[in-house]
Amino acid sequence: MLSIPHQAPDIRGQIITPDDAGYDEARTVFYRAVDRRPAMIVRAADASDVARAIARARETGTELAVRSGGHSPAGHGVSDGGIVLDLSALRALDIDVAGRAAWVQTGLTAGEYTAAAGEHGLATGFGDTGSVGIGGITLAGGIGFLVRKHGMTIDDVLAAEVATADGSLLRVDAAHHPDLFWALRGGGGNFGVVTRLKLRLHEVGEVLGGMLFLPATPEVVAGFIEAAEAAPDELSTIANVMPAPPLPFVPPALHGRLVVMAMMVYAGDVEAGERAVAPFRALAEPLADMLRPMRYPEMFPAGEGGPPFTAFGRTGFADGVSVAAAARILERLEASTAPMRAAQLRVLGGAMARVPRDATAFAHRDRRIMLNVAAMYADAQQRAEHEVWVTGLLGELTGGDPAAYAGFLADEGEERVRAAYPGGTYERLAAVKAEYDPENVFRLNQNVSPYA
Repeated sequence: MLSIPHQAPDIRGQIITPDDAGYDEARTVFYRAVDRRPAMIVRAADASDVARAIARARETGTELAVRSGGHSPAGHGVSDGGIVLDLSALRALDIDVAGRAAWVQTGLTAGEYTAAAGEHGLATGFGDTGSVGIGGITLAGGIGFLVRKHGMTIDDVLAAEVATADGSLLRVDAAHHPDLFWALRGGGGNFGVVTRLKLRLHEVGEVLGGMLFLPATPEVVAGFIEAAEAAPDELSTIANVMPAPPLPFVPPALHGRLVVMAMMVYAGDVEAGERAVAPFRALAEPLADMLRPMRYPEMFPAGEGGPPFTAFGRTGFADGVSVAAAARILERLEASTAPMRAAQLRVLGGAMARVPRDATAFAHRDRRIMLNVAAMYADAQQRAEHEVWVTGLLGELTGGDPAAYAGFLADEGEERVRAAYPGGTYERLAAVKAEYDPENVFRLNQNVSPYA
């Protein structure tokens, strides 16, 4: 068992061990099925604490988990028997309104950042969940409500401060360590611990946003995708085909029936937004229409908790959803025995697709639709059944294409990691890894092995 003094003199932050009353809460991550017991949790107070924790892990050969918000589908934010470097106390945010940029520490959440920037009518695009940590979602890529209008989160990264495996604290940008700057934008936590990010801010004031519930028929599902691809770049959509949840605004008669629950944001003139969403409303009589003018931060409500069930999910890409494919989605959803299941369809394109493919480590700029298929269940003995269901449906929709988005990968092995970085991207990342982390200290992630 790793032994570090409970009050290590060189650590300014908090050290939490299995004997502490708050240990179980501190080791818990978003996906409740991940139940790992680290030897200790270092809640860093500053970048120097981060460097010292890395040094201890390296000196002892102990596995190091780095946690920003703890939303990793693979549970990479916690180690069994190792050190957890918890960044949640690193929360400083400095907004330069005139310069349209912000320096932010990576323990802040996307929702907190968005709320603070929103006070100035500004925003950086992240994902669709406010409780994710800034660090994790940014390094993976960041695909959310502004992806078609302003691109991915990595497209707005201007600079980073990074603690590397050898103890260095680096300022990284296009002019300083440009190879590392390229790798950080999409390559995940393979290369160091990012303690601060400089992010571009966009003017995003009032938007037309919210949720639109439509009946799930093959024609509606396929028509939704067609309308989303034809929409102006200002409109980004996330369509969840799933049983209607028992929410207060959903009529009880619809609970459990398949619906299209779409989250939508038109980041532009509200009147133009009304015209842009009209084709979606025309697909069928909405079951619930909650699209309205709002401040952008309202898309990130507070109080999001962890999933109530154990979840098994897989991610991929497709280049279209035909009526026949939509019918298959509905058939598969009806046949599943999981208490909750969903097929999520995110239409991409727009600003995201206009960034050159090799500009960042995200190599799927030309893909049209991102897919996520998930089954949530309570009985762990049913995992095999739900795994077959998830992988079967995803395989049908992707045609067997292994391509993946690293930010949504679970613990799926090296082949899937390579599929997240095609076309020479993996090899280029491995070369950067060999320069900055040749001993693979940062290995609890979607790991890119350094060249020998």
